[in-house]
Amino acid sequence: MGFQALGALSIPLDFSYKDKKELLRRKRINEHLLGRMQNKKEKANILSELGTISYLLSEPRKAIEFDDQALAISREIGDRRGEGNALRKLGNAYSELGEPRKAIEFHEQAMKISREIGDRRGEDPNNLGNAHYQLGELHKAIEFYEQALAIAREIGNRRGEGTALWNMSLALNSLGSRAKAIECARAALKIYEEIEDQSAKQVRQKLQKWESG
Repeated sequence: MGFQALGALSIPLDFSYKDKKELLRRKRINEHLLGRMQNKKEKANILSELGTISYLLSEPRKAIEFDDQALAISREIGDRRGEGNALRKLGNAYSELGEPRKAIEFHEQAMKISREIGDRRGEDPNNLGNAHYQLGELHKAIEFYEQALAIAREIGNRRGEGTALWNMSLALNSLGSRAKAIECARAALKIYEEIEDQSAKQVRQKLQKWESG
């Protein structure tokens, strides 16, 4: 089963994360800052961004190293939101390494923290859905995507809504429900086009393939 689902990567909104040159530039800047930073919270933030950059450069093991350090600092200073973010990112990295069961452990911890602190955006169940999708547990994955969709609509997170719909369409197609998959993918594409999200291209290509098949 090809794994194409989208997860919540906690990517800063102000950099072009599809541009490798920009990622490498940000990496150099953050590595320089890391050696000089004394403030623990800021250091955790830098480590977290380095983790995100490593993940996007297809270096999940390096991402785990950075996010492990960010997690330790967040726990040390009592930053619950930072702790949840680090756990969520570790889950994504382990999914990328093909270890969905380990990913689920991290995502469950992250979701627990998000619920305890009332962070609805951080609660995003898409990640748990993706891990179950990797395991071939498609009905379970869809349950989490439905939860993610409800939360995204509740808090007005349009990108999260599109992500949940797209992920749901992939799971439905894998179950043989092509008509329902197309319906969800069309809804996802409409949202991605409205918010000018780069995922629109991927969804459009898949839709064309499904509709022509």
